[in-house]
Amino acid sequence: MALYEYSALDSGGKRKKGTLEASGQQTAKRQLREQGLFPTQLQEVRSGKEQKGFQWGGRVQVLQLAVATRQLATMLAAGMTIDDALVTVSDQQEPPALGKSLARVREDVLQGISLSQALQGDAKIFPEIYVNMVQVGEASGTLDKVLHQLAEFLEDQARLGARLKAALSYPILMLLVGGGVLTFLMAFVVPKVTRMLEDLDQALPLPTLWLMGFSSFLSHYWWLLVISVLIGLWLARRQLKTEKGRLWFDRQKFSLPLFGPLLLQSATARFARTMATLLRSGVPLLTSLEIVTGLLNNRLLKKLLTDVGRAVREGAGLAGPLRKANIFPSML
Repeated sequence: MALYEYSALDSGGKRKKGTLEASGQQTAKRQLREQGLFPTQLQEVRSGKEQKGFQWGGRVQVLQLAVATRQLATMLAAGMTIDDALVTVSDQQEPPALGKSLARVREDVLQGISLSQALQGDAKIFPEIYVNMVQVGEASGTLDKVLHQLAEFLEDQARLGARLKAALSYPILMLLVGGGVLTFLMAFVVPKVTRMLEDLDQALPLPTLWLMGFSSFLSHYWWLLVISVLIGLWLARRQLKTEKGRLWFDRQKFSLPLFGPLLLQSATARFARTMATLLRSGVPLLTSLEIVTGLLNNRLLKKLLTDVGRAVREGAGLAGPLRKANIFPSML
């Protein structure tokens, strides 16, 4: 249940304000009409504590959404109505946010709104690709089949994300451990060795002198290094807030050793799988390109796919503009 703040007119034209609890906006409007009030303004009210709980405690993972989607598809294929299916699925959800969202969707559907329109009310949970595929399923009368395809797509996305994290976690861990060990050696071990070498009073090789100088600097001026890193991070964060800076950063991601090719392969796989799922569901090519472009977080890929969409709209095929982008693998 959500708390709503309303402003309404009674039968005599007198303005009234107040709050009420309801499972959805449409339900709140119906409750006001039953009280003889005509709402002019209706807004959901959330305290800071509730917002924090929704962001952290109620976050919906891709795999959880995939399970709920498959359950919904199975019940619709078995002949259940969308109303009964939504009730059953919403009652089984472990994340409170997903269960509440599905309950709100059911309320909107009972008011005569289509399922795809009701899903648009929770863009943080149901992305654009989800809404568009449901809309195609409703129009073609194959909602259960489309939901099965959508569940498979979400499961593939979850598996791909898990594999990417597993592939990146080990080298990142080794980088952090190696950096920590190297810092410890330079700050504590090398200075002791340096004093021993100085006591020998012999000429030392140039690389050894460089190492000793860097260790001495790190021991005495470590605070300067920390301040420099913090200033660099602040400047980088400020630059990333600009479109030009974000575009440059996203371009450099794919040039990183080891990580760059892996990130590009992951982005290519997501692009291809998402396009395939949308096209298989009956979404037109141009619409599919627009949806995929909107789902990407990389500014470089967004820019390149926008150019691809423009070329396709002007009559070109898909392969030529993708090849001209000069970033996707030739196999694609």
